[in-house]
Amino acid sequence: MPNIVAAHLDFPCGTVLPADIPPMRIYATLVSTLLGGLLPVMAEPASKAGAHPRKPAAPAAAPQYRSESPLPKGWPEPGPYGQAVRKKYPAYRAAFTSTSSPNGGFRKLFKHIQRNNIPMTAPVEMKLDPGKPQSAEMEEMAFLYQTPEVGKTGADGEDVEVRDVPACEVLAYAWQGPRSKAATARAREALEAELAKQNLTATGYRLLGYNSPFVPWSKQTHELQALIR
Repeated sequence: MPNIVAAHLDFPCGTVLPADIPPMRIYATLVSTLLGGLLPVMAEPASKAGAHPRKPAAPAAAPQYRSESPLPKGWPEPGPYGQAVRKKYPAYRAAFTSTSSPNGGFRKLFKHIQRNNIPMTAPVEMKLDPGKPQSAEMEEMAFLYQTPEVGKTGADGEDVEVRDVPACEVLAYAWQGPRSKAATARAREALEAELAKQNLTATGYRLLGYNSPFVPWSKQTHELQALIR
């Protein structure tokens, strides 16, 4: 500590202290005075202290559908995102396989279209298990044909059956991101609320997956649909 022996000490604020005050008390007073002048500056916002203000965060980009394969003839694109809407779909033809495994079902159906020279389309359709309404578990998967004139109906081996599906109306909720149980449950809640609002009854649910693993999870489009009477 410095040797303070002056009869009077002049402090930064013009304070004058008598010489009989103990040196330790004088030193403490000096430190307190200096800090008292610095703390208001330290507490000032960056804009007042001379620093550059932070730039506001950029708004999140609106979801955009990434098309990898053509839709079946007459099918609307997925969306709008994040809201329950009524949509109509024309009759279509599709190859179905009974499975609860997305990977296993995909392999069976991919072999089917390769074997029969059927062009790939989007989306992949997954019929959800009605006994587990809040889950994303499925009981059937389907690859959709481009038109009802492509290929032929009937069994293809033990695992695949090609069927014609009649036109239908649905209540749909699309989102962009992973196909998780939580995301599917949120979509289901939105659909059930809209069903009640419109006094509609769902006869079943299907989940449409529009993208392959080559698209990042955060950019993949999914659409949960309630089939309505």
